[in-house]
Amino acid sequence: MPTTQPQPAASFRDSIATVDAAGKRVWLYPKKPGGRLYSRRKWLSYGLLALLLAGPWLRLHDLPLLLLNLPARRFIVLGQIFWPQDFFILLLATLTFVLFIIVFTVVYGRVFCGWVCPQTIFLEMVFRRIEYWLEGDAPQQKALDRATWDWNKTWRKTTKHTLFLLLSFLIANTFLAYIIGSDELVKIVTDRPAAHLGGLASMVLFTGVFYAVFARFREQVCTIACPYGRLQGVLLDKNSLVVAYDYQRGEPREKRRKNQPRTAGDCIDCHQCVQVCPTGIDIRNGAQQLECTNCTACIDACNTIMHLVNLPEGLIRHASENNIAQGTQPKFTTRMKVLSGVLAVLLVVLTGLLVSRANVQATVLRTPGQRFQKTDHGTITNLYNISVINKTNRPYPLTLRVLEPAQGKISLVGTNGGLQLPAQGLAEGVFFAELPRTALTRTNQQLRIGLFSGPELIAETTTKFLGPVQ
Repeated sequence: MPTTQPQPAASFRDSIATVDAAGKRVWLYPKKPGGRLYSRRKWLSYGLLALLLAGPWLRLHDLPLLLLNLPARRFIVLGQIFWPQDFFILLLATLTFVLFIIVFTVVYGRVFCGWVCPQTIFLEMVFRRIEYWLEGDAPQQKALDRATWDWNKTWRKTTKHTLFLLLSFLIANTFLAYIIGSDELVKIVTDRPAAHLGGLASMVLFTGVFYAVFARFREQVCTIACPYGRLQGVLLDKNSLVVAYDYQRGEPREKRRKNQPRTAGDCIDCHQCVQVCPTGIDIRNGAQQLECTNCTACIDACNTIMHLVNLPEGLIRHASENNIAQGTQPKFTTRMKVLSGVLAVLLVVLTGLLVSRANVQATVLRTPGQRFQKTDHGTITNLYNISVINKTNRPYPLTLRVLEPAQGKISLVGTNGGLQLPAQGLAEGVFFAELPRTALTRTNQQLRIGLFSGPELIAETTTKFLGPVQ
């Protein structure tokens, strides 16, 4: 999105920081960040990391908190099992989440990218911190990369990439546990490799992908691969709250000189905001840049410099483009209100579906090719197939009864009067439904069937009962 602030022609942004004039990758060496916002982001990241790594092992109602088993088409969210029959609920939940991200972005910019996104958290709070620990800050890292391969460089690089591989292996196992379950993951790890070649191949593949992302690809994920970054220009407008440089206060830029009166703006052109940026941009070239993830590292860096030179903080701060241009406060616009209203409606509908969702679901169909039969004592029978899905972790012994018409009865074929429904499982059976001729009011009568576990009615379903022409 074009900006309104004046910029020197020499610094006008017409390329990305990670590619040179020849089209080759420019390796970034961001300076180690620090400050009030970074400390908050760090502790939030540690909490999210702990939740992410512990998630596959935490249980609610003896079920994982989150399991997305795509091969088995079985999903568990907060201890609730979702089967393909519940796909519309998951689809609505996904749409609600996407809309939440859109609304959040419209109002608050890319806060999700800088503060919550797993890519940013792992890269900035885990892998880069290991790099700072072993190789030092940006100048030391540059010097080490330019140095010859002596013992100092060898052990530091070897240790770093060994730790990167181990962490990638841990992350790969964690994400695999969210797909196949922690119990299955333990089997793969403890059993002989030949018995789980598919799982072993998945671990190796995921480990390689995560290592490549965090050791080499890095910020390119945000600028090239991530669709959310590409959509930023569509989602944001001039009223969106983003990390922005106050050019009204900062321009024109001028180096600070001791014992000389200042005649320019508050920006002393120290480039600290550029050096600390993990995607290599200059925030002074305009807010809402494609690479900016709103990580706030530049805010901390600028506030530190402002404090040192006895100038007010906030030269770089959270603000909208209109706030900077017009000197106004953030406003809740009509666009924001409409999107928030739609999100509220979706949340209400989603909550209603989750609350009303049945834990046991039955499907009854007339057996193909079978017509109704007349018995010797004047009743009519139909043959049905029944399939019952248990969405809980509790087994149920089931009996079937006709709820309507009240005179009907059910006889299961090949069982002792009931079905055994296993936990998280499926039970199938065949039964005869029998109605007296007097209970039939038309040739295609509705039949309501109840599924009981002991005296408790746990589910019900309807089907059609065929009878002779009246």
